[in-house]
Amino acid sequence: MKVIGISGSPIPNSNVDRAVKKVLEATGMDTEFIKLSNYKFEACRACVKCASTNVCVLKDDATELVQKVKEADAIVIGGYTPHNSLDGRTKSFIERFYCLHHQKLLLKGKLGGIVITSAIPQQEPYPPVAEMGVAAVKAAMDGHGIKVIGDVKIVGDVPCMKCGFGEKYEGSGVKLLYGPDAKIADVGFHSFENQPDALKAAQDLGERIAKELRKE
Repeated sequence: MKVIGISGSPIPNSNVDRAVKKVLEATGMDTEFIKLSNYKFEACRACVKCASTNVCVLKDDATELVQKVKEADAIVIGGYTPHNSLDGRTKSFIERFYCLHHQKLLLKGKLGGIVITSAIPQQEPYPPVAEMGVAAVKAAMDGHGIKVIGDVKIVGDVPCMKCGFGEKYEGSGVKLLYGPDAKIADVGFHSFENQPDALKAAQDLGERIAKELRKE
């Protein structure tokens, strides 16, 4: 059994990376971690030239990566939510699964897990951004016949925390989220390992994936 973990976060050793790796580790199975920012590819062009072959005509790194997804028994996809929606890199990669959809639904029956990091609190007056990120990935997996086992939601940080202007700029995400007088030192950075609920969710998700795979 092989489980593939994919991170759309471009940040080195990010919360998304570490959470996806935690899920993979918890499966106790043969796994592979893929960081999308290490590869070059574009989004689906909707040319539908793959309809009869189930092979994308674009010649880039996604061809190899999609083949890995096709051969895996379970897929864990991790992304984050800039501008209140799933990040473009993760979405672009998911779009490239389209070549596997025509006629044969080649991903049907595989297991799926989702990891999402969001800096927007899941409370009023903010929209449920983390849930929106999960929903975007789940909708894609559902469309391919992938059985979604569960998800992990992590509290992350806005880029303003480390850009150098987070305490000065009026439109800073730090001020918008934590108040006009917020200080970065007081807010602190959010680490996946310091979030018990997220840690447990990642461990549980990996164990559930393993349990489901062993039943098949």
